[in-house]
Amino acid sequence: MSGNKRLPPWLTKPLSDPTKVRRVKETLSAFHLNTVCDEARCPNRVDCFTRGTATFMILGDQCTRDCRFCAVRHGRPSPPDPSEPGRVADGAAALGLRFIVLTSVTRDDLPDGGASHFVETIRAVREALPGSGVEVLVPDFEGCEQDVGVVLSAAPDVFGHNVETVRRLYPEVRTGADYDRSLDVLRQAVRSGSARRVKSSLMVGLGETRAEIDETLLDLRGAGVEIAYIGQYLRPSDAHRPVERFVPPEEFEDIRSRALEMGFSWVSAGPFVRSSYEAERAVGERSCYSSEAMRP
Repeated sequence: MSGNKRLPPWLTKPLSDPTKVRRVKETLSAFHLNTVCDEARCPNRVDCFTRGTATFMILGDQCTRDCRFCAVRHGRPSPPDPSEPGRVADGAAALGLRFIVLTSVTRDDLPDGGASHFVETIRAVREALPGSGVEVLVPDFEGCEQDVGVVLSAAPDVFGHNVETVRRLYPEVRTGADYDRSLDVLRQAVRSGSARRVKSSLMVGLGETRAEIDETLLDLRGAGVEIAYIGQYLRPSDAHRPVERFVPPEEFEDIRSRALEMGFSWVSAGPFVRSSYEAERAVGERSCYSSEAMRP
């Protein structure tokens, strides 16, 4: 979280159990797996590793886009690794996961944006872990309905695509993305009925107004999104977009209350909220880690 202004007191994390963190890291290393936890420098990664879980990032560790908020490396990715779906499934099994979250870098270089690779990974996970829940967090596939449909054909339990920020800030924050295109991806997922739940997430503290946050949430509800996650943007480095404001916890609670009034079935809002953090709770699944490790 280098490059941030002086952090307010509510943006602190308790110490972790290094033994549990080491176990997860060793498992990920053994199966040569990438996680968005590490690649995006998520502030919850130590917490999640302590709980014995992680969010798998497929299709490599280099993104074809270069968004100003994101720590994932930008560059020319390698071709998809056909062994990766199996390795993800084996890694999830080794960690004993019951709810698996899959995301990816954006792969505008691939004919299908990596959609078929998502499907292969979902199938491998379900074969290795029958009865497990699977959530996908996908890129926009440049708005290609066919590619979105390919992912939906695998019937993930949760289909996620993050709108990330408000409409006005898209040109500054989301290089190569389009606000309405992201809404269209979410609408397609809702119309298909293939996923049990459709989910999106946005960051605050990028310079948006409260009215714009409400407008974005209303747009998501209008698209049929049921699950919304709202968290504080934290600048990964001095090369990334600065934080404009640290939103206090009480304001997050107000945003959450307003979103629930709009009709979302689940809203998670808070300084450390991220779209894949404790994701299984939003769909009523059993925890992917022991109940003793759950936060109150």
